[in-house]
Amino acid sequence: MAKNGTFKPTKPLFVGLINGGIFMTKFDYEIDDFMIYCSSKDLSKKTKRSYEQTLRLFAKYLEDVENVTSSKEVTREMINNYIVYLKERGKYTITSNENSIKYNKPSNRTDYDKPIQNVTINNYVRNLKVYFNFMTDSYLIRVNPMDKTKFLKASRKKKAFLSDEDFTKLIKGMDTSKYAEYRDSVVIQLIFDTGMRVGETLLIDVTTDIDFQNRAINLRAEITKAKIARTVFFSYRTAEILKRWIKYKDRYVESNLLFPVQVRDKALEVNNFEKNYRKYCERVGITEFSPHGLRNNFAKRFLMNGGDIYTLSRILGHSSVKVTEECYLDLTDEDLRKNYQKFSPMMRLRA
Repeated sequence: MAKNGTFKPTKPLFVGLINGGIFMTKFDYEIDDFMIYCSSKDLSKKTKRSYEQTLRLFAKYLEDVENVTSSKEVTREMINNYIVYLKERGKYTITSNENSIKYNKPSNRTDYDKPIQNVTINNYVRNLKVYFNFMTDSYLIRVNPMDKTKFLKASRKKKAFLSDEDFTKLIKGMDTSKYAEYRDSVVIQLIFDTGMRVGETLLIDVTTDIDFQNRAINLRAEITKAKIARTVFFSYRTAEILKRWIKYKDRYVESNLLFPVQVRDKALEVNNFEKNYRKYCERVGITEFSPHGLRNNFAKRFLMNGGDIYTLSRILGHSSVKVTEECYLDLTDEDLRKNYQKFSPMMRLRA
């Protein structure tokens, strides 16, 4: 970082430098410098992976189609051309490394070559905006080519809602005589009751994070998505479920983690839990429901039960109330009718 607070590149940006047999362009090094900056900001691995994937794909397009090898050469017209290019190309037909096609075989996917959704393109645009803002703020480019780029209109897919009956069916369909399924059933119930993200839930430390007296979980900054500590709360019922699970877990695994794998003191990976979760849903006939949907269900139920959106935003760890407001979009007319009956001014009037 330079003395004036701007980011100083760590490597000279030469076109044509051979590195490990790979032909490196200026853009490759510029992306590397941006990723170093992202690491210095302690962004999550998922966020960094999303940024880098977007930028590598964009760099490949620029080199192949626009004959451009540096972000300093990018114009607004090239950005617009790229968005059109994405809309015309199908899913998984774009790659930053042609050799990966041989190993990953994307053409075997059922959604191969299907249109790329506007919401996906908007994610690319958002990532590119972050990158070019960095380049401008660091005085590495003078004009930001993304300044006037607008997001595409995208129809919002309604979040799936898990009914009381389906939730009960899901939990009862799990074999809690097995360590893994017992563990996963507690994970599911805890997320359902607290609204935590899966990644946060799987990294809870029993000795430091759980406060049974106040029925609270203190999520450390290092395990939250925003890298900001926050507190979530759980019910009496969940407290009993957690206490029973901890006693069971301690009989078989020596670990301070709340949800370790059975064989050693290691956290359960998010992707492994997601794979297990899909298996449990399929077992009882629940379709199109992801683990993140448990968090969405918590948000909707919190609002429907009279919770306010500002409290919900704090519990969910959202960056702003605007993000949380999206939860309201999933309320149906029937939801609103039921909610109105509970809070009708005339019905609550005492006279």
